[in-house]
Amino acid sequence: MKIARETRPRFAAIKGHLVPWGCLAPALVFLALFTFWPLVSTLKLSFYQWNMVSPTPKWVGLTNYLEILRSREFWLAFWHTLEYTLILLALNLALPYITAYILSRLVVKGQNFYRALIFLPSVLSLAVAAVIFLWLYNPLAGPVNALLRLLGLPAPPWLSSYGWVIPALTVITAWKSFGYNFIVLLAGMVAVPQELIEAARLEKASNWQIFWWIIRPLTSGTALYVLVMTVIIGSQYVFVPIQMLTNGGPDQASTNLVFLIYQYAFNFFQAGKAAAAAVITLVIFGGLLFLQKRVLEKGVYYEN
Repeated sequence: MKIARETRPRFAAIKGHLVPWGCLAPALVFLALFTFWPLVSTLKLSFYQWNMVSPTPKWVGLTNYLEILRSREFWLAFWHTLEYTLILLALNLALPYITAYILSRLVVKGQNFYRALIFLPSVLSLAVAAVIFLWLYNPLAGPVNALLRLLGLPAPPWLSSYGWVIPALTVITAWKSFGYNFIVLLAGMVAVPQELIEAARLEKASNWQIFWWIIRPLTSGTALYVLVMTVIIGSQYVFVPIQMLTNGGPDQASTNLVFLIYQYAFNFFQAGKAAAAAVITLVIFGGLLFLQKRVLEKGVYYEN
């Protein structure tokens, strides 16, 4: 009886550890199969030369990495990715931030209508958005160029001009994902205590002062989330417009890192170089996340 009493607490402790792991097991299995195993396989493939046809990949060590880092197209794609990201941050972080503040604090009537209207593009696929903007950007009959001509402004060939193709493609991605970022930021602003806003108004604070000194600090955690998602996912989202509308052109002018990986694998049949480019891209974005953790998060306010 004494032994049975001693084993009972031990069994309860083991059961207490097994229950949470049992709940996590389905998610861990899917993560292992569809996230960690592909990462390990990609890292392994990056040390080989393989055209996806030959049954035996050839070991080349670090050759793929060296060739990529010395290549012009990689650094061109890197700078294009940086350009995409900066424009996206302006369109999908700064602009939704201001729009959310206006609708949450300044607009009284029709708030639900405006929110639904702004969020509507988010339910469309990127392929549909690309087709819509292909018509809008049409140099002969597109509404955008027709409006510019009406105003007496030059109407550039948006998707075939070296200087305009990246902003034109980024606008498509921003239009598609603007509504989601807007709703997330709006939720953060609605959660700001109304007492602080009323106290600031009693002190004769302007709308700009309320935004800068109250709303901005108290929603910094939400803004940081939107920033990270814009940087990480935005580069992937723009892949669809690039593939459908420009195929990386003109003269690689719209190629970013994600599309370059696709080109290495499925256009040039260089799976090893594609894997190496994917690993380098992962390291770059991992470095950005580390920088965010060490620098940006220090100034973030968390309620709890």
